[in-house]
Amino acid sequence: MSSTHAVESPYAWSRLFVSLALSTIGGVGMWSVVVALPAVQADFGVDRGAASLPYTLTMLGFGAGSILAGRASDRYGIMAPLVATALALAAGFALAAFAPTLIVYAAVQGALIGFGSSATFSPLLAHMSQWFDRRRGMAVAIVASGNYLAGAVWPPVVQHFIETSGWRPTYIGIGIFCALTMVPLSLLFREAAPAHGSHAPNPAVRRRPAPPLDVPLPTLQVLLTIAGLCCCVAMSMPQVHLVAYCSDLGYGPARGAQMLSLMLACGVVSRLVFGWLSDRIGGLYTLLLGSTLQGIALLLFLPFDGLVSLYLVSAMFGLFQGGIVPSYAIIIRDYFPAREAGARVGIVITATLVGMALGGYLSGAIFDWTGSYRAAFINGIAFNLCNVAIVVWLVRRRRAPRPAFA
Repeated sequence: MSSTHAVESPYAWSRLFVSLALSTIGGVGMWSVVVALPAVQADFGVDRGAASLPYTLTMLGFGAGSILAGRASDRYGIMAPLVATALALAAGFALAAFAPTLIVYAAVQGALIGFGSSATFSPLLAHMSQWFDRRRGMAVAIVASGNYLAGAVWPPVVQHFIETSGWRPTYIGIGIFCALTMVPLSLLFREAAPAHGSHAPNPAVRRRPAPPLDVPLPTLQVLLTIAGLCCCVAMSMPQVHLVAYCSDLGYGPARGAQMLSLMLACGVVSRLVFGWLSDRIGGLYTLLLGSTLQGIALLLFLPFDGLVSLYLVSAMFGLFQGGIVPSYAIIIRDYFPAREAGARVGIVITATLVGMALGGYLSGAIFDWTGSYRAAFINGIAFNLCNVAIVVWLVRRRRAPRPAFA
């Protein structure tokens, strides 16, 4: 390997920021369906629970794609999965624009749009974690910030075009934009990640070994998967239903889109801060801190539903929970072999997406059952407590340090 293409080299940093661009553009697949929810509900004449189905299938498609793209990137490199999923994403938006029924629209969201967004998140997190060592937490956080940067940039843009042109023409425009930008960027990833064990980082870039866990690795994988599901059932309540929640309170969908954008912009800041923190205290403690703060923010949604207070609580929620999901990638890189990173990160990220899908659907269904979102917030808080309990147990199983995997 060329010395200029080594771990934490200028070349590694250039790949990192191309990854950020791809993650930001590809994140439209997750956030456009949230913003379009009220318009889609009105177009197809369905209730809130049914209108949440496309988001649920989008998350499931994203999750399945994360596993498949992660395994493919472990075996063949990251470029091929990136190109394939970019084409699927563009085709999905074009086809969804002509969906005659909600079922067809939801199926396209899951099979093409959700799947098409998948390679721009967990496979990129795992891939870039192999290009960094001492600054791995920050590198993973930067890539993961693309998903939230997408949430900050895309909702107001999508909402504007839905209001002026309708959701169907908006989807066609998104598909064209994705094809023209994501495929060329994906072709820049021809070079493989540094070969596992073939490089020996100098002390300036070497990461401090994580203290080992007194937990079998298969058990750790299962517990991280369950924790990921629980934290994202909780996370999904405000992220998926904030636009609809604001509409129900009389503030309108545009206000909700602004709050969602603010929440996710704060999430970008959160991911960078928590990434910096994880390089100093480790992934487990970072996960515990983020999960605890997320629970506090969810509690604040219960008593505060005024316009100004919702802006403030939305910003706090973004600042508190942005570091949670990237922490799972750091934990896996600390405790599992690098050659398995793509698949293992994909499994846990898929669990978080299943949690987002389940939480999005449950919140809509609970709203239909109760006529308000209060019980849905309480449901999210209960799942958050389950996540915190798992992480606390893992922290208590830490032992004296030993060498980490290369």
